[in-house]
Amino acid sequence: MSAARGRRGGSGAAPSGRRRATGRPLSGAASRPVPAGSRSGAGIRPESRRAARRTPRTAPGSGAPRRPLVTGRAVLLTGLVLVLLLTLAGPLRQFLAGRAELTRLAAEGTALDQRVEQLEAQLERQSDPDYRTRQARERLAYVLPGDRLVVVVDGDAVEGDAGTVPEPADGDLPWYEALVQSVAVADGDEEPDE
Repeated sequence: MSAARGRRGGSGAAPSGRRRATGRPLSGAASRPVPAGSRSGAGIRPESRRAARRTPRTAPGSGAPRRPLVTGRAVLLTGLVLVLLLTLAGPLRQFLAGRAELTRLAAEGTALDQRVEQLEAQLERQSDPDYRTRQARERLAYVLPGDRLVVVVDGDAVEGDAGTVPEPADGDLPWYEALVQSVAVADGDEEPDE
């Protein structure tokens, strides 16, 4: 009886001492020799059982439940990306503003360096006596002794030697005498000359 009990999977152990993956001892039928060229598990599971376990695939749109387009993970990932972008937006903006400020300051420094070079060149020119003489003649109408000065007033040329004041024509008074005379006439001290 004990041998019959062992074959049916009772409390007795299998002759080889091995157990199935399910934890049950191997039955006596599994310990029979297997013919060459056949699979060892072919006798245990008949093909009819395999076909019954498989679920048939359904075509899309046949009414089978579909996965939702927006899942909780997608919402969480989108939220994390937005938080990351908002966190980085301020420092990135400050970084770009700082770079623009550095570029502007570099351009301003280059312009100031050029201005310094121009002023140094002008200082060198002004230390030259010939340049100073030329500027005094052009800007201030200075003449050296012996030079002839020609001044054009209202299209009339007035000539004179350097250091001399041309004599006024008859009846023309110098400006300072004309001023004194007009003040005297305004006070009523003397009569205007006619």
